[in-house]
Formats: sequence, C-alpha cells, structure tokens
Amino acid sequence: ARKESDPADFQPYLKTILCKIVSLAGILRESLPGGRASLKLVSLPVDPNDASKSSEKVILTSFMNAVGRRKPQLVGYNSAQADVPIIVQRAIIHGLPGLGFSERPGKPWEGVDYFDARNSEYSIDLADAMGQFRDRPSLHQAATLSGIPGKIDVSGDSVAEMWLLGKLDEIVAYNEFDAFTTHLLWARVAHFSGLLNAEQYQAEQDLIRQLLESEIAVGKQHLEKYVTEWDRLLAITKAD
Repeated sequence: ARKESDPADFQPYLKTILCKIVSLAGILRESLPGGRASLKLVSLPVDPNDASKSSEKVILTSFMNAVGRRKPQLVGYNSAQADVPIIVQRAIIHGLPGLGFSERPGKPWEGVDYFDARNSEYSIDLADAMGQFRDRPSLHQAATLSGIPGKIDVSGDSVAEMWLLGKLDEIVAYNEFDAFTTHLLWARVAHFSGLLNAEQYQAEQDLIRQLLESEIAVGKQHLEKYVTEWDRLLAITKAD
C-alpha cells in the first residue's frame, strides 16, 4: 500500500506464503479447580538475541509441537484468514510435519480441528464474532473502543521494515502487545456471550493485570507502556 504522506513510498502486498514468521505470541489460559484460571505469556522466540532459537523453522516446530501435544483451544483475530494459513504454508515450505497440529477429525464436531473456525470449537476467530465484510472492525478499532490497548506505536505495516532494520526485539514486543489485546477482547466477547458473568469477567481482567505486572518485574519493561495505555483508555471509556 502507498503511504498517504509519501505516495512514492510503496510497500506491495505479499501473499502469506512469501512472508516469513519471525515471532509468535499468545496468552496460555489453563482452568484450575474451583472455576479459577491461570494465565501465562508464551512468546517465541524465547530469546530474540539467540539466532539458534530465532529461525522460522525453530519457531514453527516449537509452536506446532506444543499445540499438537496439548490440543488447546486457539483464539485469534482474523486468525482463520491470516494466522493459521501462514503457519501451514510456511511449515510446508520448510518440509515440516504437522506434529499433531495438522490432525483433523472426520467431522469438525468429532474432535480437535484447527482448520474450520466456523464449525470447530478449537479454532475461534474473534473477527467473525465482531462483523462481516465491510462492517468487520480491525483489532485496533474493536479494542480501543472497548477500553483495551490496540496498536501502540507500531502497526502490522511496520513489521517488514523493522525486520530489515534488525529490530526483532521490537517485533516480539509488538506481538506480545497483540497477545494481551486479543485475550482482553476475548474476555469481553465471552462476557457478552454469557460464558463469563460480571464477576468472572472482572477476575479475568485482574489476571491479565497481574500477568503484566509479573512480566514487567522479570524484565519486560516494554509492557509498562501497555499498562499505561490500558489505564488511559479505561479512564476515557468509563467516562462515557
């Protein structure tokens, strides 16, 4: 796309198979006895400064192996159209086995199926819940209007340039922001759907804040910006 401020600055749209996965991030939610839950930030590569752990092949293998082994429910935003296809395409390019991630039941409702977001409960695309076609908001729009941080300083359009400049650590930070945003939006949708009552919804937000604080405490200082933006947006949206 061309930048309005500089029409000569042209960045062509690339098919996902021509792209490269350099970072993956998500929030792992596990149910505990008594209806409680625990949250953990999962981010790849584990060490952006270690080349042996930062290759696309290593990232894909780690992701598919973990998902294939644990069989979690995957939740994303536009994940059915973007995230899942590029993971599949790039894994095939590298000649990797699906490691359980690629397994499919005879029918979507008979087991784990990550390739049918419309019929399988194991692949949830929040974008489908928010609207269709022209009425579908971006993650940034849906989040910020809900008092949740969206894109902070960086957008998806900036990632390619950041990669070329060797800013992998900033790309990882960007993806971690998106992971927290997606989880908070999921909780809001789950509350609307009746899957979380008001008390549970508040508890989920409290868990996210605790996770942010614990990650900041162990050195992820970039998440301080996320907390600041969250507080700012909450102050605005609660005033409406």
